[in-house]
Amino acid sequence: MKADKILYNLEEVFSPNDLGRPLKGKEMNEATILKNAYIAIADGKILKVEEGEGYKDFKDNNTEMIDLKGCVATPGLIDAHTHLVYGGSRENEFAMKLNGMEYLEILAAGGGILSTLKATKELPFDELYEKTRKLVEQFMVHGVTCVEAKSGYGIDLETEVKELEVIKKLNENLPIDLVPTFMAAHVIAEKYKKNPDEYVDIVINMMPTIKEKDLAEFCDVFCEKDVFTAEQTERILTAARENGFKLRVHSDEIENIGGVNVAADLKTTSAEHLMVVDDKEIKLLAENNVIGNLLPGTTFSLMKDTYAPARKMLDAGMAITLCTDSNPGSCPTANLQFIMQLGCLAMKLTPIEVFNAVTINAAYSVDRAKTMGSFDEGKDANITIFDGKNLDYLLYFFATNLTKEVYHKGKLVVKDRQLV
Repeated sequence: MKADKILYNLEEVFSPNDLGRPLKGKEMNEATILKNAYIAIADGKILKVEEGEGYKDFKDNNTEMIDLKGCVATPGLIDAHTHLVYGGSRENEFAMKLNGMEYLEILAAGGGILSTLKATKELPFDELYEKTRKLVEQFMVHGVTCVEAKSGYGIDLETEVKELEVIKKLNENLPIDLVPTFMAAHVIAEKYKKNPDEYVDIVINMMPTIKEKDLAEFCDVFCEKDVFTAEQTERILTAARENGFKLRVHSDEIENIGGVNVAADLKTTSAEHLMVVDDKEIKLLAENNVIGNLLPGTTFSLMKDTYAPARKMLDAGMAITLCTDSNPGSCPTANLQFIMQLGCLAMKLTPIEVFNAVTINAAYSVDRAKTMGSFDEGKDANITIFDGKNLDYLLYFFATNLTKEVYHKGKLVVKDRQLV
């Protein structure tokens, strides 16, 4: 079979191992690093990835040849945890945080997510779509080819549907894969503060409509002090599973109130944040094959020192990813590369562990490993090309967008940090 495109003269190609499950523990520090390599693409799929000049066997007069000398290629980056769709912004809280106000204090004062709920509800669909499109395009120019995107700034059915329909339309219109998550259980609406179980009922009653409209694959819950208890979280996620959703849970971000036990009991796909998880809970997550979606940008943005204990997780045999947690309050960023660099600088992960976290493991976290996350033949040709001669350089040279090119299903979508 001849190739449509051949990317050749690559200094390095990072090729993760797809074992049919997420990489765990020591496996996360293993991958194939190809030198002087090429990637052959046919019909939007990976045809061959190898060292040397074997690409000549896949070339004919119709093959487009792209010389990428001085560059590194990886599978397209995948961000497995974001809150992309929202109205307004929250820069007015920046000074509050600098003056020492905590997240839950800002929330209690009527700020935080409550202001975003109001802005999202009031913003018309077309304006919300355009605002979100611009943000998604920022992810693309930073090398991301797949993003998990949560609702959760509606908390009423109409606004939750509006958010998820924005994600659906963007998925149809942009050359990127968006994985939708229903997260009406993000905060308890003010009028239900005295009777939060009533709001739990409302969230559960939204599920059939969301599923009937085919608007979300996953369901997520924010299990945290003054938000949803472990018991409420388990009730919501159990109902979500009965309605056909795959499961996630926000847990152990600020306080440890039992969310990890729920994740382990229900064997959720992932547990998110895990900044204050303890050793016993890490063991529990490892034993139940729950992926830890870690969000070091949130710790950085909140000016904390409680980074999730990634090294302990790997030592215990867990699988982890690194994600932006892009949101208007605790982590306003679209730069997954910076998050990866924090993985090294703040969490002491190796470059190979970091790249496995945002490729093959992230693909399993969003249930897309059959089509992306590695360079196995037949997977989608989602490829990120970086300016740099080796993998280490991409994480050593921090806080800079090093994206050279991005391919989505074999199509060039970003060149020199600009959309094509």
